[in-house]
Amino acid sequence: MRVAIAGAGNVGRSIASELLANGHQVLLIDRDPRAIKTESVPDAEWLLADACELSSLEEAGLDSCDAAIAATGDDKVNLVHSLLAKTEFGVPRTVGRVNHPRNEWMFDDLWGVDVAVSTPRLMCALVEEAVTVGDLVRLFQFRKGNSNLVEMTLPDDSPAVGQRVGALTFPPAVVLVAIIRDGRATAPQRDAALEGGDELLFVTDPEHERELAELLTPNHVRPSVIDNTVGI
Repeated sequence: MRVAIAGAGNVGRSIASELLANGHQVLLIDRDPRAIKTESVPDAEWLLADACELSSLEEAGLDSCDAAIAATGDDKVNLVHSLLAKTEFGVPRTVGRVNHPRNEWMFDDLWGVDVAVSTPRLMCALVEEAVTVGDLVRLFQFRKGNSNLVEMTLPDDSPAVGQRVGALTFPPAVVLVAIIRDGRATAPQRDAALEGGDELLFVTDPEHERELAELLTPNHVRPSVIDNTVGI
């Protein structure tokens, strides 16, 4: 897979290194000469150019890319690059980095963004997931369907503690996908008993999130689910 990354800062270079390690081809684009540090990612292609100019993207061969990642620190640049990649060059998949939460609403298909990654919201979600016990935390939204990835760490007083997974009746459109215990994730087994402190990951219809929370922790339910959604 060939991937173009707009923005060769720390974020862009880190993404490039991971993609190269997984066997993909990577093109890094940046208009700042100081960002062109070819020795930092020697296996990538590098282009000193404006990622929002059609001529530069034509030179980059963006139409031959399978994915375009807008990873600059400027939301306006990320939106324009995503829009051009999608509408002018027909890139099948675009990913846009959101730097400021107030701009999240613009990162959608109208601007050519298939996947929006909000750095502040992602960090908040990870913090909530790490420290919250007894509350349902919404982590990710699957934009291609009406489903969310949610997490709950079971408190010791949950009525689900000691119950077999197969004995629990979850709401419709709720699927338990993993149980994390002692730092290890396992696939849920019908005869496995839940324990206090278990971290449960569900894919669920948003309409049934509160019902799920009431089932697992009726004494902990907040007025609404903690929403730290990152769209994917």
